[in-house]
Amino acid sequence: MTISGDAIRDELGHYLSRLWRYALVLSHRRDVADDLVQATCLRALERAAQFTPGSHLDRWLFSILHSIWLNEVRAQHLRQGQGCMAAEELGDADNGEQPVWLHEVMRRVSRLPTAQRNALFLVYVEGLSYREAAKVLAVPIGTVMSRLAAARLALADDRPLANDDGPHRKERHPAPLPPARR
Repeated sequence: MTISGDAIRDELGHYLSRLWRYALVLSHRRDVADDLVQATCLRALERAAQFTPGSHLDRWLFSILHSIWLNEVRAQHLRQGQGCMAAEELGDADNGEQPVWLHEVMRRVSRLPTAQRNALFLVYVEGLSYREAAKVLAVPIGTVMSRLAAARLALADDRPLANDDGPHRKERHPAPLPPARR
């Protein structure tokens, strides 16, 4: 049994904001995020027959978006980290009252390697299980787990980001994050 493009089109609107957030995590640029979401929607409509009814549409859309991003990176030979956006630009431009700690968290997350940042986003922001994140990222589940562990260690480092000369712990402990589904 296949699903029609019209059925996919009817559901796409429910996932646009989540797709855009993930596209922004990948690209660090709002204009590129817009283009990625548009390309994802177009590809989903073109390949609606490939969607398995009864499975999670959001996971399928994330996989499409991730694949498009990887193809773009390969095609343009982008270096890792190129085009990064300052943490302050990630928030809503109209809201100048965001807490200081939010900017600190965004700076720390933006400094993570891309692979760790993507795994962190899918599991802790989007709520995907380790297995689902592994499928979206096309890596083994153990790789997702190790990327998350490394990200937690990096985020737990208490050195001030603005001044790397500040005191820091010799012993590192993972940052307390909510438990993820496996």
